[in-house]
Amino acid sequence: MVLNRIVEQGDAAVSGPTLERLLSVMGAGALEPCTTQRGLEALVEGVTMLDPLEPRLLRGQMLLAVGIDPGSAAAVDVVLDAAGSAAAAVVFGQGRSGRPADALRAAAEDAGVAVLFRTAWCGWTELVGMLRAGLVLSGIPADPAVTPGDLNGLADAVALLVGGAVTIEDVESRVLAYSSTKEDVDELRRLTILGRRVPEWRVAAMREAGFFRALWGSGDVIHRPAHGENPERLVMAVRAGGEILGSIWVAAAGGDLPSHACDTLRSAARVAAAHLLHHRSHRTHARLVEDAARALLDGRGPAGVLTELTRIPAHGHCAALAVRPGASCKAEGTGRLYALLAVCCGANNLTPVVVPVDQGVLVLVGALHQDQRRAAEQLARLGKSLAVQVADASGPEARIGLGTVVETLADLPASRRSADLALRALLSPGEHRTVACASEVAETIALNQMLDTLTEPAPAPETPVARLVAFDAGQGGGTMVQTLQAYLDHFGHVPDTARALGVHANSLRHRIGRLTELSGLDLRSPDARLLAQLQLRLLERGGGREA
Repeated sequence: MVLNRIVEQGDAAVSGPTLERLLSVMGAGALEPCTTQRGLEALVEGVTMLDPLEPRLLRGQMLLAVGIDPGSAAAVDVVLDAAGSAAAAVVFGQGRSGRPADALRAAAEDAGVAVLFRTAWCGWTELVGMLRAGLVLSGIPADPAVTPGDLNGLADAVALLVGGAVTIEDVESRVLAYSSTKEDVDELRRLTILGRRVPEWRVAAMREAGFFRALWGSGDVIHRPAHGENPERLVMAVRAGGEILGSIWVAAAGGDLPSHACDTLRSAARVAAAHLLHHRSHRTHARLVEDAARALLDGRGPAGVLTELTRIPAHGHCAALAVRPGASCKAEGTGRLYALLAVCCGANNLTPVVVPVDQGVLVLVGALHQDQRRAAEQLARLGKSLAVQVADASGPEARIGLGTVVETLADLPASRRSADLALRALLSPGEHRTVACASEVAETIALNQMLDTLTEPAPAPETPVARLVAFDAGQGGGTMVQTLQAYLDHFGHVPDTARALGVHANSLRHRIGRLTELSGLDLRSPDARLLAQLQLRLLERGGGREA
């Protein structure tokens, strides 16, 4: 493995977002100084386009004098006005002559205002983006700012300044964010982004080489030279106090990294600490909300904790929904399912709490309508909407059980139980509805509860169903049991049963006669039919056909 080199930091960093700090972070290539005498220590607070028709306070602003020829008298007026408003600096385009006028230089030096020129190969649009990114990394977010916790925005800002590809990782080498880049990325970066973590073999190799000891022990940028197909990389640990939060990586993309890349990465690491702390805090809060909701739904937690975390009122109509996604929802798609449920509830002006459970999700919905009937109607509409969305996203097998609407958060365990019962009924054989509340599937719920008391799936010996099971086992198929099940499900109606089995009616009549002969089943006896139905349902459970 290629040895790493610790990059020396050089001069101590200037504290505060000064013009000198901003130019250091941005590096060469975008701006050329005309005169910065007495202006490098000016504090920079933002970027402003010059608009003569809309005068404004320019204190601390980088004033972009778009459309003003630096050789004109108007340029001198702009500099003098900027000095009077305590602007941080004025940026001009190249102008007609391509060089600064003596009058402009003299005015800037007398007024103590820094004047810079946009380079010919950097457009105004690109310059605005670079200045805003530079301000973010210098400690003062530009407008629009990288919002707290927006790690992807931070990665894009760093990438814009260094012209490379950026990833932000936690201490376990999991990818928290990465920059978008039009350049071709190397295979290692591609695998890292696709897997959302550095490949295990790469982590093991770096650990064995002592790279992580060097990274976590260093307070500065580490340089990893290009090696084979892997381009040059820079990496620096992100710290808050004495705690290591993660790391920022910069990989060359389409060319060498610029000389100022190390300074930019140092600034980025300082800014990233606040973003990583916010990210972790948000994630921790989300976990606390989930744990509080799970405890409440399980009947082992107080409602007050969830109210404090989510602002869902403790008193007010609420309910639980039990969601089972379709067969196409795999483990890697569960995050998208949770987000989909949250967005759909939000579209209905409801604030949900999504709680993952075995094979599905529970959704807690609070602050329903204060009228009981209208709250139930509101929940029914939500259930139908979610059923369509979840089925589209995960497959037609998706089902949603609606819990009863209860009056307080403390009553949610009862709503959760009814939602689970409704979902289980919807998953029963022969049920084709996708969403229902417990009252709509009461018969199926009652049957399931009755069957739950019959723990032995195998039919009692010497009963008709037991004889048919033995016959089918000897013949290597399940024709007789299947026929009896269909016949009883269709109330002994031969045409419907024949269509369900895909056989001719006469063939079915012959088969029915044969199975009654083999089993001794008296189809005229209500008790015999009831026993057979129950035994057949238990067989279905024993065969694993019930979800």
